[in-house]
Amino acid sequence: MMARVVLRGVASTGSLRSVRRRTAAIGALLVLLLAFALILHVADRAGADADRCRRFAADSAARAAQVSGTGDRVVVIGDSWSAGLGLDRPAGSWPSRLPGAVHVAGFSGSGFSTHASACARVSFADRAPAALREGADLVVVEGGLNDYDRPDTEIRAGFARLMTALAGQRVVVVGPASAPSRAAAVPHLDALLAALAERYGVAYLRTSGLRLDYLDDRLHLTAAGHDAFGDFVASRLASLAP
Repeated sequence: MMARVVLRGVASTGSLRSVRRRTAAIGALLVLLLAFALILHVADRAGADADRCRRFAADSAARAAQVSGTGDRVVVIGDSWSAGLGLDRPAGSWPSRLPGAVHVAGFSGSGFSTHASACARVSFADRAPAALREGADLVVVEGGLNDYDRPDTEIRAGFARLMTALAGQRVVVVGPASAPSRAAAVPHLDALLAALAERYGVAYLRTSGLRLDYLDDRLHLTAAGHDAFGDFVASRLASLAP
């Protein structure tokens, strides 16, 4: 009788060890599957980002080729609002409402901070030298909405780099409007950018109080919204004229 009890105990212990081994194997397999899925997700995301960056670069070049007006050379460095993302006619984006010969260096997703965009080297500071290659009588920098999730230290560093790139130029910074999808971040961004503009001795135009028409994404302007935004900036620029 005792022998049978011992044998049953051994069998039970062996079965437990077998279950544990199978559980460990299944757990390891799950970990490998999750890791593989993560690799595929990262690869897909990287591919999507690359495609988007190429599209934004093409849109930026197309917008830069459309110069509006005559007179003093005005260079606008900005984000998707300047590039005209979402418009049937991007050349009608808000800078087209400004006086002068207006040249637009807009890149969707870009901002003051280095990592506002997933695209490489498209921050305002990175693109400023190329935008100013032919000179400028006035530089208008528009943006901030893409910096909504970036730390203040990164925004300050990007703003400092931009001011270095624009040294000796007449500069006006146009702050972010309260686009509904990012409105919660705008008061802080507005205050930070206004303080930085004051620190570096450049004019700052607040647009956060404007009521504008937005597309369904609640981030980008309709054609009417662009007209209203551009007309507001133009009127404020006129009041700042030396």
